[in-house]
Amino acid sequence: MIPPVLPTYNRAPLAFVKGEGSWLTAEDGRRYLDLGSGIAVNALGHAHPALVQTLTDQAQKLWHVSNVYTIPEQERLAQLLTGNSFADTVFFTNSGTEAAELAIKMARKFHHDAGHPERTGIVAFEGAFHGRSTGAIAAAGSEKMVKGFGPLMPGFVHLKWGDSEGARAAITNDTCAVIIEPIQGEGGIRVVPDAELKLLRELCDETGTLLIFDEVQCGMGRTGRLFAHEWAGVTPDIMMVAKGIGGGFPLGAVLATERAASGMTAGTHGSTYGGNPLGCAVGARVVELIADPAFLAEVARKGALMRQGLESLVARHPAVFDSVRGEGLMLGLKCKPAPADVVKAGYEAGVLTVAAADNVLRLLPALNIPDADIAEALARLDQAAVRLETAQ
Repeated sequence: MIPPVLPTYNRAPLAFVKGEGSWLTAEDGRRYLDLGSGIAVNALGHAHPALVQTLTDQAQKLWHVSNVYTIPEQERLAQLLTGNSFADTVFFTNSGTEAAELAIKMARKFHHDAGHPERTGIVAFEGAFHGRSTGAIAAAGSEKMVKGFGPLMPGFVHLKWGDSEGARAAITNDTCAVIIEPIQGEGGIRVVPDAELKLLRELCDETGTLLIFDEVQCGMGRTGRLFAHEWAGVTPDIMMVAKGIGGGFPLGAVLATERAASGMTAGTHGSTYGGNPLGCAVGARVVELIADPAFLAEVARKGALMRQGLESLVARHPAVFDSVRGEGLMLGLKCKPAPADVVKAGYEAGVLTVAAADNVLRLLPALNIPDADIAEALARLDQAAVRLETAQ
């Protein structure tokens, strides 16, 4: 008999009742150090006092009115985002998947209104994850994502990750857009080299193609810059953001230049809940905190500290770990055993991690994780590795 909750998740046998900072408390009272942050969502940890206060204050005033009306909280968050990025304008969603749908629509509408309705093809990359709508899974293209869900949205060309020559051939004067994650999350914490991002920007400029960055997982301070693409010194035309922007509250956004967004006039897109006062009030507070240069410098420092500890972990447990990858506090451990086995061993050691493709264990702690918790996390990962070695 099917359970009341649709069984689409292979859930861990854990249920949590309370969170504070980088820690979660389970129903049985046991505490776990959370290095997953709800898959990069709880950017400021659990129950951050400033976010709790902001949400409480807003909840006592106004929850929802719909986008039929002007929403001051939305205007404020949009100004913070445009003031701290390449973008001129923002559309608010409830998730990264919704942001992906709009990014695709926006790019195609731009070319349509520019007199080139035939420019609908979008270049995407192997290993990508852009969400789970039919458009987003078509952009990813992997069999795991698309099998059984056809027919899918047409018009996507998929290149191998890092295929520079393929990109040169695929991006032409007939291409609509290129969509890429500066750092693949689900794909295994694979960092796109700066030279690759610069090449894509050059090819897009040469051909009039729009460049879309998916920073749903790697954005919002996770790498030590507000957005990951800033390290390469390139900017997109359109960018998807979600996860960390709401600090745990469901919120997403599409950021764009005025030119790229020129086709999105009144009536071309909408959302009932997107940009509601609750989400935008919390999002504005998150951006205020994370965009502070001093905060971002601390993320970079903590990331270096954690990476150093992980490198030592790899050296001590070569039968379990192969290497470390990533930027800032978006880190991955390449594993010898299946990542799911390492995740399970972590449960036993009281530390929470997230599996990814390419045999990688994702480490996505709160951006404000204390140094003491980093040390404790490394100790618990060490215990997990010992358990795996003993079991072999």
